[in-house]
Amino acid sequence: MQANHASTQATYGKVYLIGAGPGAADLITVRGARLLAQADVVLHDALVMPDMLALCPQAVKIAVGKRCGKLSTAQQFINKQLVDNARKYAVVVRLKGGDPMLFGRADEELRALEKHGIEVEVVPGISAALAAAASSQQPLTKRGVARSVAFFTSSTAPGESEQVNMPNCDTLVQYMGGREAAATAQRLLAQGRSAATPVVVVENCSRDNQRILRLRLDQLEQGLQQCEGPVLVMIGEALASRAGQQLAGDQQKVAKARNAA
Repeated sequence: MQANHASTQATYGKVYLIGAGPGAADLITVRGARLLAQADVVLHDALVMPDMLALCPQAVKIAVGKRCGKLSTAQQFINKQLVDNARKYAVVVRLKGGDPMLFGRADEELRALEKHGIEVEVVPGISAALAAAASSQQPLTKRGVARSVAFFTSSTAPGESEQVNMPNCDTLVQYMGGREAAATAQRLLAQGRSAATPVVVVENCSRDNQRILRLRLDQLEQGLQQCEGPVLVMIGEALASRAGQQLAGDQQKVAKARNAA
C-alpha cells in the first residue's frame, strides 16, 4: 500500500522577516508592529531595543544577535532556529535591525526556509542610511552636486578577502563603519578624493544616546576612537553643512530635552 506523502510532510508555520528600522520603536512600520503583536515567537538581533520587544509581550523571545567583534550566534544556527521554530509555531518573526534586504543576511535565511518549503514574507524597514540622513537633516543627494549613492560595508563572510573596492559614487554610506573609518578615508584619499570632503558620522541612530559628528575626510583618517555604538559613516559633497543648520540642530536638542522633562 502506498503511503500518503502529504501526511508524512512536516507542517510549518509562516515566517516573517521584519525590518525593525534604525532603533527607535516608533520607526517600525505599522505592518511590522501589527505582525509583532501577533507573533508566537520572535528571533531578534542584538541591536533591537527593549522598547521594540515590548510590542510583542505575548511572544517567546529568542536573542540571535550578531555583533562585530563580539561573541555572536552563527548564521547557520540562526537558520536552524528559524526552521525548528516554524515547526512549533504558526507565526514566527525574525526581527532585524534596519531593513532585512540590506546587509541583513536575508539571502541565507530565505534559502534555508525555502529549502524546507516554509512560507516566508519580508516586511521592509527603514534602513540606517535613510534614518541617519533624516537625523542629521543631511540629504544624500543634491541637485547639481550628488546624483548617485552607494551603500557598502567592509564586513566580509568567512574566507572572503577584506580588500574593499571603493564604490565610484557621489555619496558613500558605510554601514558598520566605526572600526574601518580610518582605512576607508585612506583609500578615498589615495583615490584622489579631496581632504576637505564633508563627512557625517551618526552613532546610535534614532536612539536617545544618538551622536552626530561632522568631520572632513582627512580628519576621518585619524579614526573614530570615541564611538562605541553602531556607527554609520556618510561621505560626500552633498553632506556639506548648510547656513543655519547648527541653529536648527540646537533647537532640536532643546525640544528633545523639554519632552524628556
